[in-house]
Amino acid sequence: MVALNRIPLNGLRAIEVAGRLGSLAKAAEEMGISVGAVSQHVIRTEKLLGRPVFERTARGLTPTPFGARMLASLEPAFRSIAQALDQAGATDRTVLAVTTTPVFATRWLVPRLSAFQRKRPEIQVRIETGLTLTDLDRSDLDVALRMGRGTWPGTRAELLLRQRIFPVCAPALAANLRTPADLKSAPVIRYPAMENWTDWLAPHDMAEADLPQGLSFSDASLSLEAATAGLGVMIAWQAIAADALADGRLVKPFGWEVETGIDLWFVASAAHANDAKIVAFKRWLKSELAGQE
Repeated sequence: MVALNRIPLNGLRAIEVAGRLGSLAKAAEEMGISVGAVSQHVIRTEKLLGRPVFERTARGLTPTPFGARMLASLEPAFRSIAQALDQAGATDRTVLAVTTTPVFATRWLVPRLSAFQRKRPEIQVRIETGLTLTDLDRSDLDVALRMGRGTWPGTRAELLLRQRIFPVCAPALAANLRTPADLKSAPVIRYPAMENWTDWLAPHDMAEADLPQGLSFSDASLSLEAATAGLGVMIAWQAIAADALADGRLVKPFGWEVETGIDLWFVASAAHANDAKIVAFKRWLKSELAGQE
């Protein structure tokens, strides 16, 4: 046991994963660190052991005879550690903590959440809302559903839905909107934090300055309520407007939709992206969103 005091556990873990997968790149992916970091862990541990564990070849890593004996002991040892941690965290595994924006939670996620609960009743979902991406490695949150370009360092982000924007309004108001130019005399609802009238208007040789003043809200959900109440036209995207469009409370007066490059992403910590509860939730989300692409 004294040897454990001089050999870092991270180094032994890097050797075990690299030996099992036969590749530094694959080991880096599983461990959620860079290839260079895995390589340094292995090299440092080999120096402490006083002999090489691997031979480096063009095909990857091949254990030396010493390395093969060592791996035969390390692999079951780390399996035992993993099982012990699983047992210790059994309660945590049943809770899936999700953070997302208030409007996505209210307008899309919560109305559909019962379907996931029926499919996976053993997973308790806890939802928190906010407009900023929380550090998933330094919080008790498992997943973030965020709008952006998918570039959040230290995370694994997977595209869920490409955002397309378009005007929506109540049916009565749509009767007076035959061409985009008609928007110049229509009440317009603005939500500055999400709004992008400019992208939608540009192909029609119009600018936001051409639109009249109207109501403005700090909350996208309130903007949707105002549009549903017939108070004006707003720019929406497919997920948040889906239910109101489906039941006829809102309509799309024009057929033109525009992609903005700001899309919906499933974001998880690189270290926990393959956890069973996270994978299950991601698969369900992709299935539910498939019809709105």
